[in-house]
Amino acid sequence: QVQLVESGGGLVQPGGSLRLSCAASGSIFSTNAMGWYRQAPGKERESVAGINTGGSTYYADSVTGRFTISRDNAKNTVYLQMNSLKPEDTAVYYCNTLPWSDYLWGQGTQVTVSS
Repeated sequence: QVQLVESGGGLVQPGGSLRLSCAASGSIFSTNAMGWYRQAPGKERESVAGINTGGSTYYADSVTGRFTISRDNAKNTVYLQMNSLKPEDTAVYYCNTLPWSDYLWGQGTQVTVSS
């Protein structure tokens, strides 16, 4: 059974950094583009960044230049390095395939940006 487990969230001050990790069981990474998504209170879930099997990346306009997505297929792990964090980045962050698969949503990891 494939599972995705996110970690690395926390409370950080504006301008700070966090690195999120997403570990997967199974062989999902070898054949799928992966993405990071987030959902803020009262808002719909949105796509933040994605990376395909060849390493090509894309970013939402709101995070371009601040966030970096990467993947380590040997470790079945995808990362999201988040720099220059803003209060509006506060959300629960999830990883999933790109496009997402309904059955793969995990618990996510909470990121709170506040002074």
